[in-house]
Amino acid sequence: MKGMENQKDYKDMYLALMLLLMIVLIIIPPFLIADEMRPHPMVISVLTKLCNFIPTWKIIPTQDVVDSAFRDPQVRKEIRNNPYCYKGKPRLQTGYQLLRVSMDLEQRLEEVTLPFLIVHGEEDTVTDPSVSKLLYEKASSLDKSFKLYPGMWHSLSYGEFPENRDIVFSDIVAWLNEKINMGNSRLERQQKQANDHNLQKKISSS
Repeated sequence: MKGMENQKDYKDMYLALMLLLMIVLIIIPPFLIADEMRPHPMVISVLTKLCNFIPTWKIIPTQDVVDSAFRDPQVRKEIRNNPYCYKGKPRLQTGYQLLRVSMDLEQRLEEVTLPFLIVHGEEDTVTDPSVSKLLYEKASSLDKSFKLYPGMWHSLSYGEFPENRDIVFSDIVAWLNEKINMGNSRLERQQKQANDHNLQKKISSS
């Protein structure tokens, strides 16, 4: 963790490594809906029809995500004072499209084959931990990990207390280091095979 001056350093490092290694890091998958949180089919039907007439109306009933997602009171204050952070209710068309995407993804979880790590707070009331478990169980990936953190809330990378964020980031870094070591071993094997092939060609041509 030393040498990392702020969270931007972490994010830049993760992005570069994920692009290099073609792996997936999932900090709470917000794209699935737990069964007990899924709207009633009648509600979905009504909202779908209303989208044709009032798509921009902000009438979707939602909880106060700021109070539910960010555990650290100082972070909650920063979010509420941020003029660029949207805090209103979702527009009708936005909620409908998110629901459609969620339902489509839920039917395609088996198609996930990349190595991935899911980290999720056990006390998360914004995204049910069961959806993370569902992704972990259904994905076809041979290399997959799921970490559930007791007592932690929704926003693990920003909204938790510093000591908890350190725990999460330490686990993420350890997982990425493991993938890097595996990648280095694979590259070494490929390089050895290439060298052996070139050596065999030289022997054959001499």
